[in-house]
Amino acid sequence: MTNKSSVPKKLSFISIYFLGINAVIGSGTFLLPSVIYRYMNLTAILVLLCTAVTVSMIALCYADLSSRFTQSGAAWLYSYNAFGRFSGYELGIFTWFLGCTTLSAEVVALLTILKSFLPIFKNNAVYISGIIFLILLFSIINFFGRSWVKIVNNISAAAKIITLLVFIIVGAFFIKKAHFTPVIPHAALTGVGPFFKHFGAAFTPIFYLFTGFSFIPIAAKQMNNPEKNIPRVLIAVMTSVTILDCLMLLVAIGLSGQKLGGYSNPLASALKTGVGQWGFAFMIVGMLISIFGVAFSASFNTPSLIASLATEHGMLPKWIGKKNKHDAPWVGIIFTAVLSGALATQSYLFLVSCTVLASFVQYVPSILAVIKFKHSNEYPTHDFSLPGKYTIPIIALISSCYMVTNFTPKTLLLGAVVAVIAAACYFFIDKDEKLEKEHEDFLAKLRRKN
Repeated sequence: MTNKSSVPKKLSFISIYFLGINAVIGSGTFLLPSVIYRYMNLTAILVLLCTAVTVSMIALCYADLSSRFTQSGAAWLYSYNAFGRFSGYELGIFTWFLGCTTLSAEVVALLTILKSFLPIFKNNAVYISGIIFLILLFSIINFFGRSWVKIVNNISAAAKIITLLVFIIVGAFFIKKAHFTPVIPHAALTGVGPFFKHFGAAFTPIFYLFTGFSFIPIAAKQMNNPEKNIPRVLIAVMTSVTILDCLMLLVAIGLSGQKLGGYSNPLASALKTGVGQWGFAFMIVGMLISIFGVAFSASFNTPSLIASLATEHGMLPKWIGKKNKHDAPWVGIIFTAVLSGALATQSYLFLVSCTVLASFVQYVPSILAVIKFKHSNEYPTHDFSLPGKYTIPIIALISSCYMVTNFTPKTLLLGAVVAVIAAACYFFIDKDEKLEKEHEDFLAKLRRKN
């Protein structure tokens, strides 16, 4: 008889919300405002709002899809049911790659910030040791399943929100109106081409601020009432993050003006101009907590993804989906740790570009899946229905395709390499699965005869 007390408790709405906050608010929120401001000055706030609307359209498509399915997997699961096994497999690999690049980017950002006040991390051996330590730390916590995940996640998410609120509220008292000029760089006003070049250059880093929302449905099986809670969490997280980011950027510009574009730690340096050194120290601590939270969230969701590829529909060998007594996908945790550790040896901006590329690859098929399900009436929704039938998916699709114009040839080449390698592996994995099934059928026939 199963002991009910031994069954791991599933994540509640508030825990899923904090998981979403941790997945979205991370290093980009604290490190990219200087890059964003350089391209669009005060108008960057309007670009942020445009980007938020764009990503929200995509998030609404995810809300629609998550209300149709209770299984783990998110984008790959939606694509699998809409377009078949190979499509689901390719998207699953890209989504897992996205999780690994996100985890690696946050680890690199964490160590980069530590470098600014702990010179010992400038030593390459110490830096690599830091990567190994953090990856191992996340893996060990995740080996103990959801009980540790909820504790660490809720604390880091709450601390992160408090840090941003303190920056916004305290910083608002030291804003100078003169810092809100210029409204837009002069170079962006010399023609339509230069304007859209500046707009696109700001759009990409701003887009990175929101990409984490797609991780929320990945571990759906470990959540309570996922078809009901995930759509609500997606909407709540996107609304919260948009408000916080707009206020954050407005206060940062008001505190620093044109100096903001030259800061390596923009929010910390901005608050320092208003309240002094304690403001800088406070923000550095908040940044470390925030980035730790995003890295931890990615380390939790990403192994669940690769495990779901193996267990849900057998797209990977079943041993990859094995779990320990704490219901943690221990094989997936090891795989994620190895790839993330290797990627963490690369630069932060390179990992950011990889993350945006992998996000684009999973958004388009997911949006198309919404359109197909609405047309065919397959997999009905539960407790959430996307209004306007095809309107929101079409807007989301056009907006997603705009991202292609901002990718460099190197980034597109990387995407092609990942897709080709994944396809080659699929051929052998699919072949092995068929041979295994044929072998099992043969043994079953023998048993029936005997």
